[in-house]
Order: sequence, then structure tokens, then C-alpha cells
Amino acid sequence: MACGAAREGKSDTASLELLPSAPCPRDYQESSPGPQFESINSSALSLLYGPTLSKMNENKPGGSQNSTCVFCRKNDDCPIKYGEKKTNEKWNLTVHYYCLLMSSGIWQRGKEEEGVYGFLIEDIRKEVTRASKLKCSVCKKTGASIGCVAPRCKRSYHFPCGLQRECIFQFTGNFASFCWKHRPVQIITSNNCRDSLLCTICLEFIEPIPTYSVLRSPCCKNAWFHRDCLQVQAINAGVFFFRCTICNNSDIFQKEMLRMGIHIPEKDASWELEENAYQELLQHYEHCDVRRCRCKEGRDYNVPDSKWEIKRCQCCGSSGTHLACSSLQSWEQNWECLECRSILYSAGEFQKAKKHALPNTNVGINDCLLEESSPKLSRQSPGDQRKDLLRQGSKFRRDISTLIIELGFQVKKKPKKVFINKANIWNSALDGFRNQNFNPSYTIEIVYVNENDHFGREQPGSKQEFLSLLMQQLENSPLFEGSLSKNLSLNSQALKENLYYEAGKMVAISLVHGGPSPGFFSQTLFNCLAYGPENTQPILDDVSDFDVAQIMIRVNTAATVADLNSIINDYYKYLELIGCLRLITSISDKYMLAKDILVYHVIKRVQAPFESFKQGLKTLGVLEKIQTYPEAFFHIFCHKPENLSAKILSDLFTVHTLSDVQTLGFWNSYLQALEDGKSTVTMEDILIFATGCKSIPPAGFKPTPSIECLHMDFPVGNKCNNCLALPITSTYKEFQESMDFTIKNTLRLEKEENSHFI
Repeated sequence: MACGAAREGKSDTASLELLPSAPCPRDYQESSPGPQFESINSSALSLLYGPTLSKMNENKPGGSQNSTCVFCRKNDDCPIKYGEKKTNEKWNLTVHYYCLLMSSGIWQRGKEEEGVYGFLIEDIRKEVTRASKLKCSVCKKTGASIGCVAPRCKRSYHFPCGLQRECIFQFTGNFASFCWKHRPVQIITSNNCRDSLLCTICLEFIEPIPTYSVLRSPCCKNAWFHRDCLQVQAINAGVFFFRCTICNNSDIFQKEMLRMGIHIPEKDASWELEENAYQELLQHYEHCDVRRCRCKEGRDYNVPDSKWEIKRCQCCGSSGTHLACSSLQSWEQNWECLECRSILYSAGEFQKAKKHALPNTNVGINDCLLEESSPKLSRQSPGDQRKDLLRQGSKFRRDISTLIIELGFQVKKKPKKVFINKANIWNSALDGFRNQNFNPSYTIEIVYVNENDHFGREQPGSKQEFLSLLMQQLENSPLFEGSLSKNLSLNSQALKENLYYEAGKMVAISLVHGGPSPGFFSQTLFNCLAYGPENTQPILDDVSDFDVAQIMIRVNTAATVADLNSIINDYYKYLELIGCLRLITSISDKYMLAKDILVYHVIKRVQAPFESFKQGLKTLGVLEKIQTYPEAFFHIFCHKPENLSAKILSDLFTVHTLSDVQTLGFWNSYLQALEDGKSTVTMEDILIFATGCKSIPPAGFKPTPSIECLHMDFPVGNKCNNCLALPITSTYKEFQESMDFTIKNTLRLEKEENSHFI
């Protein structure tokens, strides 16, 4: 089942254990007079009286299940308008998904496979009973389970009746609904274009005036849509591909459409789910296209690991050659077809290679074909390699968030609990990830446990908070050395326990499952991963060992051959041990000696840890993605995220429900005060308090961080749902003092609890 992101337990995914929610204010609407069970249909009676009624129906001649929704009492089956229609055979119960999701007095307390969409049968029974006391403000019949969230508004209605009266239903956050009097509207400050415009989806003319059925893009001035067109597009595209049809923006566009009642299902696009939709992309081209094919078995003959293996053009992939037919010496050697080579040569990218024959063959130089192998390029520095990658085309220029979202498609919506002791994050994570039942492609559910709690109580935890704490533990672990930019260290015990592999696996899992990136890798370590150690040249800053650094400095500053030989004599045993002894004939030999010491200490010395770490990073295809798009991953691996600002934090948190306007003003003023340094609380503290992360993950937060204003003395952060509840106060001073006191003390207590292990 896929639908929009959710909070407060009304979730359609089972990725987190949900805390029991407090009763919704809408539950206490005044009941309309009338008999309690006056209009309850047979499905509702079946729900109330259980299997007994089902047996009675089975014994009736011609008895069959009633396909009428117990909430709206309609048997219409229209997924776009009412959501999927589902029947529980055991209880003879039918519901529309949207009717169930928007009902005011019910929360999803079970897992997705329990009850109906995770809503327990007993809860649905209570909600039907509650709704039977409420009269619909539209059709005047009882059973109105949905109420307007506006303060003091008493209107209740069925979901179809609400659609009929143009109510707004928000499929996110608290799943709020607004009646026709209090629904949110789009405020257009100015509209220079008064003539009819095209709906950018159906291309029919519409009046550019914001109404219930006509919506405007928040990111493009003259982009207008029919509401029905947007809803159909959202259901087909899903959360990953639903975006503005003009500028391709997704974040701003989706936030506004959710606010205006467009349901964006949390699923892949419908065209991505078609069976064998891209089957042709999996077919490899296997045909020799050179002018004279020398294979006696024919042009389609292909034998791997032989001279008759077919090599495809590295540029277009739609032409091929046998290795022997184009004088290729090995599979690793590049080859381009005539068309691609003419383009590359005309651009001046390569110098033409000399023709040569395969060794031990009878192919003479006069028999060589027009197609030759690509010239073997000299070894390049990582910087030159990145430039070459950028020249090869736009396929290497990809946004990092898009790449990580693509990796996230592998994660199945099959939850797997990982039990974590917050005071011992590292060992808990090792135990969880090494468990034979753990699968990195399953959805991770974090459950916090305390080994000192004799009652064995468990507490649902935030996955993003856990991954953030795990990356901090990894950065400070003895597996890495260095101050800010770190390289792998040589730790024999860690190597014996296979911890380098586990560290690489942790980084991969954090990225794919929505956690933070490392941000502490040295450029040398990243280049080794992306381009290979053989193509990486370390620098002196990579040496964290003071003694080794002093040796290199002495070698580099030697003024004469005698000084250089004296240094070699001083460190003869060390240089002999690492295999860097060399005959000195001139003072310029010092540069090669210093380079040999540097390469050994930074790269060769940690070859075994590096290979183990690289294997772990292959989890879920992360290493392959890094090597394909190195320039996209470089920033998040080697640099910390940008500092948070008042604007970034204000844009990050969305307001899904009608909130206290004065409190929201206090919130914006408070953020500005933090940016100006007028408080000991920082922007990162607020983010940690609300989400458990001190920076925004590369793929963003899921669910989107939100704000609500409540009558309480102190703010509350719900890290499982990324929700921040602000206290409603009469003055800004009270608001600031409440925020400062709560956030500082909460984070201080959390640090003290974990400090003994760290």
C-alpha cells in the first residue's frame, strides 16, 4: 500500500513503531440528537456484532457480503476519488481508504498487515459507533466521521459529501480536513494575465483565478492546473516524480499541493511499475560491426574470456567488435566505433593511436582493420580524471539527492526491527547488522532498549536519529585517523574482527535509508574509492603520524646529496622495512623518495583495511554509484553540510494545520535571534531536538519536519515523526525562555546519558 507521508500514527507505512496518540479535539464534537443506531447499515452491524452476523448472512439464502463502505455508505469503487476500496472477509467489512484515513477519531495502531491498512478492527468499530451520533452537515444523515479542524467549527460530514461541498482534505501531517467555510485558499498577490490560460496538464483553457477546482503552481507564475488533472497526475507519478510541469520543482510544489488537498501516494511512478517496461534496456548488444570480421563462427559469435568476446563501444554501446577483430589486447582496453571516434577526434580529445596486432597471431599490419583499440592514456591525477568525466556528457552531472532516492528504491516495505541500546550505539548496531535475519534492503525499524530496565520496556526510536549517532560514532572510532579530513587507520584488532567491512556497510546503509553522509573523508580516501588507489596521489596532510611526517619534511628539505644520504642512514631500518630504500645519485632523487614514503604510509600500509571497507561499501550498490558519479558524491563524503540559517530552518518546517498566528511570529523571531547569536541555543540544537539529526540528510527528511502550536508550557520534539510542538504564550519573552530552557536541558541530559560510553 502506498500513500502520502503521515504523522501521529495515521501512517500508511509500517516503517516505525507508533506511539499511542492523544485524543483529537475533533472527537469531542457535540452529537446530533437522534437514535444511536438509527442509520447504521448492515456492514456497520457486522462490524459491531462480529462473526455471528457473518454466520447469519452465510445461512441466508442468497446471502452475500455487503460492498457498501461502513463510513460513507456508498458502494462506489473509484480509487481516484475515494481511494482503494477494501473488504475484510472475516468481518464482512468494506471501507474506502480515504474515508478510513480522514476519519477524525481513529489512528493506525497496528502494522500494515493488521486489520484494514493497519487500522485495528476494534478501533474501526469504535469510530463507526462515534460517527453514528454525528449528523452530516451536507446530506443530513448520521455517520459523519470527519470533522472540520477549525476552532469552534461544529461541521461534520462524510468524505464524499465533503468532496461535493468542496472541502479540503490534507493527506499529510495530522490528516486535517477543512469545511467549505474554513478551507485554505491560494492567495495570489497580482495577476497580470487576465486572459484564459492552458492547464499545463490537459491543455484545455481555464480562467486564471484560484478556486477550489483551479490551482496555481507556487513556483511558476503562469502555470495553472485543474484540480482533477493534478490529482490524476499525482496518483500516476507518486511522491518521487510528482513535480511542477514547467520548472520541474518538487519540494515547493508538493508542499503547496498537499496543503491544497492533493493526495500524493508514497509509491513509485506507475510507468516504473509496469512489468518488463524497460526489458529492452537489459539486452546487451552482441554483434561484431567492423568491416572485416575475422571470426569463422560469424559476427554474432561471443565467447567470454577469449579473443572472440564481443566488446561494445564505450560511448554509444550500440556497436561492437570481437577483441581479435579490432586488435584489442584485453577486455580492459577501451574501444569506440567509427562514428563515435570521429566525434571524439574532431573535438581534439585524443591523439590517434598507432595500429598494432595481437601478439602470437598471424594478422599482419596490412590486414589491420580501420577500427583500432582506443589509445591507452597515461596515468592521470584524480583532478584530470574528474575533468575527463565531465567532458563525457551530462550523464555524470546528477543531483546527489536524486541519486540517493534512486538507491532507496531497493528498500522493500518489509519492516525489520533493530534493537538499539542508546548508551552503546556502536555495539548495538554491530549486533543488529550482523544478525543473520537482518537484510539491508528491508525497512529498518529502530527500537530503543535499556539493559538496566528490568521490565524489558521498549521505546520506538527515530531511524534518522540512530543513523546520525552511528555516523558520529564512526567518525570518532579508531578505524580512522586524522583530525578533520580522515583516512583509514591500520588497526590489527579491527581487521581481525572485520570491523572495516562493517564500517563500510554502515555508511552505505545510512545513505540509502535516509541517514546523514559521513562528511569526514579525506580527498585521498575518496579518490581511492572512486578512481582506485593506483590513480590517487596522496599529500603530506594525509600523514597523521608525527614521526613519519618529520622524516618526509627532512627528506624534502635536504640541500645536498650528503644530507640526503645522512637522513637515509638515520632511518635505514624503517626505509628497509617499508621497501623504500633507493640509490641516491642526485639531489632530485629526494622527491621520489618522499613520494615513495608517502604512498606507502597512506595507501599501501592500509591496503587490507581499504579492501575490506570497500567491500562493505558495496552494500545496496553504493560503491558502484559513487564510482559512476564521483563528483556528485565527493561533496557529501568530504565536507560537512552547510551551516543552518533562519531561512533554511523556516523553510524546512512546514505548518500543516491552522496554527496560532502570534506563536508562528514568535517562532520566526526566535530563529532570527539564534542566527544573530542572541541565544546559547543553536540552529543545530533545534534540529536535533525535533529530528535527532544535527544536519539535513542528503535525501531530506522523511516525513517532512512539521510544526504545530499547542497550549502547553514547554516545546515538545517528536523525533519519530520529525514534529516540533511550539508552546502558545502571550509574550515573546515567555516563548524564548521556554524554548531556551527546554532545548538546552533536554540535549544536556541526552549527552550525559551517553557520555560514559563515548
